[in-house]
Amino acid sequence: MTAPGAWWARIPAPAVDALVVAVAVVDILLNLDGAGPVERSMGALACAALAVRRRFPFPVFLLALPSSLVLDIVFAPFAALFTLAERSRDRRLLVGCALLFAVASATPWPLAELSSHERTWTLVYFFYTLATAAAPVLLGQLVQARRDLARRLAEIEEAREHERLLHSQAVLARERAQLAREMHDVVSHQVSLIAVQAGALQVAAADAGSRDAARTIRSLSVDTLDELRHMVTLLRASGGRATELTPQPTLADLHRLVTSSGIEAELTGALPPDVGTTAQRTVYRTVQEALTNVRKHAPGASATVRLWRTPDRTAFGVTITNTPPTRPSLPLPGSHQGLIGLAERADLLGGTFTSGPTAGGGYEARLRIPGVGSEG
Repeated sequence: MTAPGAWWARIPAPAVDALVVAVAVVDILLNLDGAGPVERSMGALACAALAVRRRFPFPVFLLALPSSLVLDIVFAPFAALFTLAERSRDRRLLVGCALLFAVASATPWPLAELSSHERTWTLVYFFYTLATAAAPVLLGQLVQARRDLARRLAEIEEAREHERLLHSQAVLARERAQLAREMHDVVSHQVSLIAVQAGALQVAAADAGSRDAARTIRSLSVDTLDELRHMVTLLRASGGRATELTPQPTLADLHRLVTSSGIEAELTGALPPDVGTTAQRTVYRTVQEALTNVRKHAPGASATVRLWRTPDRTAFGVTITNTPPTRPSLPLPGSHQGLIGLAERADLLGGTFTSGPTAGGGYEARLRIPGVGSEG
């Protein structure tokens, strides 16, 4: 993938293809001396095929190969070989195509018996052409690797931005929950005392003016308490739609977590309704961490989140399985603190957390909790 600011990145693909065909035509026209109808037809076919090299790189290379046998040209097969190397990940195929090009270029046309001296020079020319064919192959592989790297870096930055957003939302939720507790436990208590004292003063006051003042204070205190209760309710809701996750996620939030994970994921199964809130949070955090790891370490993979319970009802849990990645991933270092934290959460409930690769090349994380998830 080219840099966004590079001038060649702004050239339309059809214009590039037209330029490639034009250069190939010039290359063939300069080498038509003594060429017959067969040679001219093969050259024309090679040039025409280059127009669709992006969609059919391997067939285009096969169509350009005969022209390098009958004509002393290099541009058309080189362009086809470069496009094939840029889009194919089969290195054995690329080596085979480079060998075919070297054979076609080194073989004399028309075919005839060669003297010992000519055979020697044909062999030398073969190795020379083979070394030359390595250039478009290596360049194409380099372009492919750079494109994969740019795509992977973009995915990593997107995952990091998603994690930063989740972290900021969690911090905001904790701050709002703490503020709600302070308002409920301290401010509401103090205002309630003011209302009680004002009520006592209203009863005990001797003159009408003092009773009216006490009644006003008591009325304002009651109104203030109502406003405080309303504010505490709003703070405990963590801002409604402003945050994706509430401070205490439950099983009811799993569907939204799976659908908003940014990957192709499916939620199946169900858990008993009497699962305690601590166990519900553990299940939720396990799914959240597993889906985050899929985004980071298995680009292009799909995931299945399966809630389950044993037939004898002695245990329940969740299993998250993802398919192998469809795009190459970078060997990024990881602290594995997320998996360690999940194991600690499971241990607090007397359960177990295991994770590891599957036989099909994917990965599986499994949480098992005994009982029905009572509070603990």
